[in-house]
Amino acid sequence: GVWTNTCCSHPLYGQQPNEPDKPAAIADGSVPGAKAAAVRKLQHELGISPQQLPAEGFKFLTRLHYCAADVDTHGPDAEWGEHEIDYILLAQADVDIQPNPEEVSAVKHVGLQELQEMMDPASGLRWSPWFRIIAKHFLPKWWVDLQTTLRTDAHVDTATVHRLDC
Repeated sequence: GVWTNTCCSHPLYGQQPNEPDKPAAIADGSVPGAKAAAVRKLQHELGISPQQLPAEGFKFLTRLHYCAADVDTHGPDAEWGEHEIDYILLAQADVDIQPNPEEVSAVKHVGLQELQEMMDPASGLRWSPWFRIIAKHFLPKWWVDLQTTLRTDAHVDTATVHRLDC
């Protein structure tokens, strides 16, 4: 298996509310579609009730554009992979989880130091490419003062799509 972030939202057209966000919602940081998608996927993947973590519980921080070949499945010359723009949402909540075994094989709550140790290549653990990017370029500065990150706009960047690994 591959370790990664808690959940990827994968916004879908046709949901109510519609999940792909319009430019104005991105610019003002409200991103109701991405947040609704995160609520939907957290329930699907981890069994987290929308009542325990509603859309209002998420903070939109920025967007990330990345590309990554699927070398684990298709080998070093993989033609298949991912090319996405990810909306980075952060939340802190006390929730009950019931992982969906078709989506999740393990969960672990860690602090920043333990995460960095787990992500050391010597650990032998495999990580999703997008989470490696987030953990290297963004997560430490957000985690240092998590309450400031969650409660203010100190780390919010709605104007930039950070382009990494393409």
